[in-house]
Amino acid sequence: MGKSENKYPPAAKKYKFAVLFPAYMEDKVIVNSVKDFFLQKYPRENYDVFVISAEMKDETNKALEALSATVITVDETCHTKIRALQKATDYIAENKPEYDMVVVLDADNLVDPDFLEHLNNAFYSGCSAVQTHRVAKNMNTSVAVLDAVSEEMNNSIFRKGHTKLGFSAGLIGSGMAFEYDIFRKIIYNADSVGEDKQLEVLLLKQNIYIEYLADIHTYDEKVKKSSQFYEQRKRWLFSQVHNLFLGARALPKALFNGNWDYCNKLFQWIMPPRVMLFGSILIIACLLLPFSFYMSIKWFILFGVLCVTFALAIPDYLVNKRLLKALFYVPVLFMLMFFNHFRIFRSHKTFVHTPHDE
Repeated sequence: MGKSENKYPPAAKKYKFAVLFPAYMEDKVIVNSVKDFFLQKYPRENYDVFVISAEMKDETNKALEALSATVITVDETCHTKIRALQKATDYIAENKPEYDMVVVLDADNLVDPDFLEHLNNAFYSGCSAVQTHRVAKNMNTSVAVLDAVSEEMNNSIFRKGHTKLGFSAGLIGSGMAFEYDIFRKIIYNADSVGEDKQLEVLLLKQNIYIEYLADIHTYDEKVKKSSQFYEQRKRWLFSQVHNLFLGARALPKALFNGNWDYCNKLFQWIMPPRVMLFGSILIIACLLLPFSFYMSIKWFILFGVLCVTFALAIPDYLVNKRLLKALFYVPVLFMLMFFNHFRIFRSHKTFVHTPHDE
């Protein structure tokens, strides 16, 4: 707990993993992701891959089965990740033997060949729930660069930083792994909004620590267009507000019982999105400038401190000319997030799929 690198010793036992790929209209990427996953160095008899297929072509499903993946077809009109994971859990309970661990990946995710080996070591050493280090596999547009930077800031602050202080790491939605018995019990108590936050709350209520494995990478495709950013963040914003109000009900009990991990999580969800925080502070400073110079200076100093703080959270590999160019796109993203606040409660009525490239 709280290490900068999680070099767990080799395990004396090989656990059996169920690897779940929820896939909604992911014909372009899912076959390649599954094919890549089967390059694991981990013994093949110790893991099974399940693809929860929703509105995908028959030829895609057949190609997955040819790779030895188990395809679970879902026909419901509401294609949420929680429902997909519940369907997979139902299927495993009915058709397969019990597993020791479960891994949740997105349809576009790629992993290194020693991914399961490292997870096995971590679970053997006592971990019950882990979040791997999700990194960008594409930075081909300014929006993708800023999305990658934002994710690494979250990794530095809400995962690596939190575990350094003894708190649980935040889940991201993919690249997650859990003891199977724990996962099976909590997945049915989660609703359809924000699966990562739902699982966090359910784990922290039981005082189950979430480890962050900084040296185990999950490669994730970042959004490339401002329109994709707008729709994705609208869903995330609604999820954050929705789960904040749900989680706040248990706050008095958590305070009374000294469950500071849970309290810290709710405090984290109170904070506005990062781009809104930057923009709001700068606008307040500029508006105060004609009326109270000294008051505006305080806000400019706060803005500067915030810039330095978040700059320190950006890993060196992202600091380059592409980032400098992408920074000029930040005002556009601020405006998109600003307008998102007026449509936040519309985002739960329809599911908007974020397309991925091959």
